[in-house]
Amino acid sequence: MAKESMKAREVKRAKLVAKYAAKRAALKKIVNAGNTSDEAAVAAFEAAQKLQSIPRNANPIRLHNRCKITGRPKGYMRQFGLSRIQFREMASQGLIPGVKKASW
Repeated sequence: MAKESMKAREVKRAKLVAKYAAKRAALKKIVNAGNTSDEAAVAAFEAAQKLQSIPRNANPIRLHNRCKITGRPKGYMRQFGLSRIQFREMASQGLIPGVKKASW
């Protein structure tokens, strides 16, 4: 089971990503515009400076998927939001709708 601080850190990062998403998108649009005029280059430089002033944890790349029950970072199944271990236990108990253990 993951430490509570690790789970809390991921929640905090997710909130920061959501908070700065629109601002990041607008600044990245200006930076990646591709205009070669002097005014556009200055605007792109200023936008890049503002983009760097946004907190690092506001970048969606820094998010990491974790199991909703245990907080385990590895063996994560996106479709269910669980780690492989919890998925197997819950599927065996019949707690996941539409999933049953294969036998032949």
